[in-house]
Amino acid sequence: MAAPPEQRRGPQIARRGQIKHSTHDQRLLANGDSGEFIHSDPWRVLRIQSEFVEGFGLLADLPRAVTVFGSARVPSDHPDYTVGRRLGAGLAEAGFAVITGGGPGAMEAANRGAQEAGGLSVGLGIELPFEQRLNDWVDLGVSFRYFFVRKTMFVKYAEAFVILPGGFGTLDELFEALTLVQTTKVTRFPVVLMGTEYWRGLVDWLRSSVAGTGRIKESDLDLFSLTDDVDEAVRLVVEGTVPVRPPATGPSA
Repeated sequence: MAAPPEQRRGPQIARRGQIKHSTHDQRLLANGDSGEFIHSDPWRVLRIQSEFVEGFGLLADLPRAVTVFGSARVPSDHPDYTVGRRLGAGLAEAGFAVITGGGPGAMEAANRGAQEAGGLSVGLGIELPFEQRLNDWVDLGVSFRYFFVRKTMFVKYAEAFVILPGGFGTLDELFEALTLVQTTKVTRFPVVLMGTEYWRGLVDWLRSSVAGTGRIKESDLDLFSLTDDVDEAVRLVVEGTVPVRPPATGPSA
């Protein structure tokens, strides 16, 4: 059987009906083409790469940092806003930069508290179908197109998560963090839930329905802490992120 005709396109090989009768150079240099090429998957890879580079470049020199999540729908006169503001200040006073999603509500509160306390306030925004700008209390900010790039930045440049009451996005980040800790993709990563009344139903469900039927281990419930007290939340972060001293080597003195 004769080998089918093939076309090599860099590391790619095309055969039969997948062979193109033009080259990458021809298509790149052609005039009058539409802008549809920027929506192709290979082009998106470059755009994704550029977002990682942009995020790494912006955040590489951050001091120790904690990411705070919470609802964008919390008004400034809500008790959760007050808690978020106090939390941001407490983390800043403990020497941490405060990272949020950069939006309004609880995120703004944490950024505001950090900035007012003299700490570094960071916002990592996301492109959404509806307009959402970085809040005015962000000192250092960047907006991303892709959620998964943004989520990488949240984890890579933070040493802990503190989770205020929130919706789907907040829950997404919570379970992302717990999964990474459970699977040891990250270690020594405190996850603190603020608001016992808000989170109690979820915690009870995890204990009775999820751990109770063997979907997770009972010990997995120890991967997070639950509190109403800002000072305790800051203490849990500080104690949970103390750097581990490497073991001594060589003969002892």
